[in-house]
Amino acid sequence: MKVFGVLPFARFLLQQAIQPGDVAVDCTVGNGHDTLFLANLVGKDGLVYGFDIQEQAITATTQRLQEHHVLSRVELVQTGHEHVRKVVPELEYSRLKGAIFNLGFLPGGDKSIVTKPTSTLAAISALLEMMAPSAIIVLVIYHGHDEGKEEKNQILSFVEQIDQRHAHVLKYEFINQVNDPPFIIAIEKR
Repeated sequence: MKVFGVLPFARFLLQQAIQPGDVAVDCTVGNGHDTLFLANLVGKDGLVYGFDIQEQAITATTQRLQEHHVLSRVELVQTGHEHVRKVVPELEYSRLKGAIFNLGFLPGGDKSIVTKPTSTLAAISALLEMMAPSAIIVLVIYHGHDEGKEEKNQILSFVEQIDQRHAHVLKYEFINQVNDPPFIIAIEKR
């Protein structure tokens, strides 16, 4: 396939924005795949802040990072991503170049624990204020469940209202796939 799938495209976008020495945020660490990817992008002089409310996610991510010898590049926090401003020090804002969300539930985890639109929108708003120009926020939106559909609708409503002088907003999706395929919203700060 010559067209990027959703997850490869999310990573492509992050690669365009994040350089060695930068700071990045994984707003939903899950099983640690994106956290590891970000840790490799920021390199030994960069830093990744990883958020998840579930102990299972923090444990799995810690193990994955240890196996790849990059745990020292990551600060994992077992709290919601809406607390990003309290965790990331202000002196890091100028190096904060990328953030990713994988919305929905933890793969292999409790499907009753899902991301919520109020916390997600609070985190997006905070990140847009905190991030350096040209930084990017990538949201992978899984909406195949009732809560996911509500979160999708609220996020779309929010990002459609972002002034184009402040950010570019992109929606990337496959329109001929069945079963509510995930899609991407990318917000590039201007």
